[in-house]
Amino acid sequence: MQITEGQARQQLQTVFGYSEFRGQQEAIISSTLAGEDTLVIMPTGGGKSLCYQLPSMLLEGVGIIVSPLIALMQDQVSALRQLGISTAFLNSTQDARTRHSVQQQLQGGELELLYIAPERLLQPQTLQWLSQLPVALIAIDEAHCVSQWGHDFRQDYLALHQLRDYFPRVPRMALTATADQRTREEIVERLALNRPAQYISGFDRPNIRYSVRAKTDARKQLLSFLAPHRDESGIVYCLSRKKVESTAEWLCTRGLTALPYHAGLPAEQRASHQQRFLREDGVIIVATIAFGMGIDKPDVRFVAHLDLPKSIEAYYQETGRAGRDGEPADAWMVYGLQDVVRLSQMVAQSGAPDSQKRIERHKLEALLGWCEVTQCRRRALLEYFGDTLAEDCGNCDVCLNPPKTWDATIAAQKLLSCVYRTGQRFGAAHVIDVLRGKETDKTGQHRHQALSTWGIGDDRTEQQWRSVIRQLIVQQFLQVDMTRFGALTLTGKSRPLLRNELTLRLREDPSEMPLRKPASEKRERGQGDLTEHDRQLWDALRQCRKRLAEQHNVPPYVIFHDATLMEMMQYHPTSHGQLLDLNGVGQTKLEKYGDEFLAVINSALTKED
Repeated sequence: MQITEGQARQQLQTVFGYSEFRGQQEAIISSTLAGEDTLVIMPTGGGKSLCYQLPSMLLEGVGIIVSPLIALMQDQVSALRQLGISTAFLNSTQDARTRHSVQQQLQGGELELLYIAPERLLQPQTLQWLSQLPVALIAIDEAHCVSQWGHDFRQDYLALHQLRDYFPRVPRMALTATADQRTREEIVERLALNRPAQYISGFDRPNIRYSVRAKTDARKQLLSFLAPHRDESGIVYCLSRKKVESTAEWLCTRGLTALPYHAGLPAEQRASHQQRFLREDGVIIVATIAFGMGIDKPDVRFVAHLDLPKSIEAYYQETGRAGRDGEPADAWMVYGLQDVVRLSQMVAQSGAPDSQKRIERHKLEALLGWCEVTQCRRRALLEYFGDTLAEDCGNCDVCLNPPKTWDATIAAQKLLSCVYRTGQRFGAAHVIDVLRGKETDKTGQHRHQALSTWGIGDDRTEQQWRSVIRQLIVQQFLQVDMTRFGALTLTGKSRPLLRNELTLRLREDPSEMPLRKPASEKRERGQGDLTEHDRQLWDALRQCRKRLAEQHNVPPYVIFHDATLMEMMQYHPTSHGQLLDLNGVGQTKLEKYGDEFLAVINSALTKED
């Protein structure tokens, strides 16, 4: 039976509560309904899930969704069940009895979608019995995990090419938010996609403000950044588990609700902290990269990095967890020389082959270069992914507070000479001590007071010299030799600079940007001036949503997103028909919750009269 465009739009309206598709959703769904393989690159919050959820409902059989993320499976299944869509998942958290029950539902044709982890799917017995069932489509989420060039390689994904043999006539869809051209090619090849239609959406997330700061006092800087975000949800990323725990504890002493999350915590504690983050307002998760991929929470107002991630792809993916609802959000990061040294050390000491280490060094260098840009940060970020922006964004730190540059030629020559005179055997701290003429046990031990470079840099502070070193490493005049405990060494590029054959301008580390007003302020969020009555209605709608969420044991945004509540506040619907006209209100949710919200609105209107 041929499925028409009208049927797809009808399902979009009645089930999901939207009158129009977004971006390339309709074209992607049409390709899948026509039986084509597809590669979908769409930014976080762009609506990837609908691209496989809706055709799974229209095509005969069950849609199989491959996901490495147990938390995402549970969230998506809860949300889809609220829409009246029969959905289940299979993963390692379930006992044998539960898995058997899901299998019986599948064999009885009772499920429209099945979420499954790759390691579970690839078990021979699983592939065998699934291949006996009618399958509508196979969607491989987080498809960048198949790429060894990418930032989040997972071994299990390499065997997913088998799906072509087990399901030869089933359309397959590979989806990810993050993939440069090389990674896209690797996804197509390793998953053995059959001449896939490729849909590459723009990577821009214009509602996110990107800011990068030189690290001085990281905790003080973080607290300053969080000041306008009090009572809002956000994520703070740290590189180590120890730093995650100490940072969360410290934030709690400052009156904030902060919870740690990393792979070393007990599974029950991780699950509890994640549930609190999803269901409560104003909770900050302090985490390693073990947290966040696949989190559907739409109202994350900020993502902060206290340490450098490993690549631009990782940074983009992590910051993409902010502002999924399209409202203003902040991506803020501090980094310093020690981050550069630490990540370089991690690459050097990893057990990866040399070819993989070269890839990781290339990605780290690209990230460092992006941190130091002196033109629109968003344009540089998009260019990395092959995307373009016609003009400067006006919503990043560089646009809002353009960095000043200075002629650093002489300062760089002094520093490079000092590195050379000390034998290219010492790290940044000692080189700076020599430059500034600071007597220490180490300078005395090596008799560096006798060097010609002793004290020639006493006109600059330690922090200023660290900035110079950081930028010289980024621009590859210096490198860090991890085989000699982080010693600074000269590169071939430094010779013309030392010989005065070129001039060098470096950026001044800017002072902190003016803080953004809290996103909860309605003017900032595009709602105009609110009356006191509007505020009371807004609070009442949120209380109603919270009560229903607790009754149904789901996060509040699964009932309705903030955007839907905003429309209720703005348009004051008083009937089922008017409520159904709002974005995000489908038939099932209307029947489940419509009367509750109409009662709140009618009560507010009565008080107003």
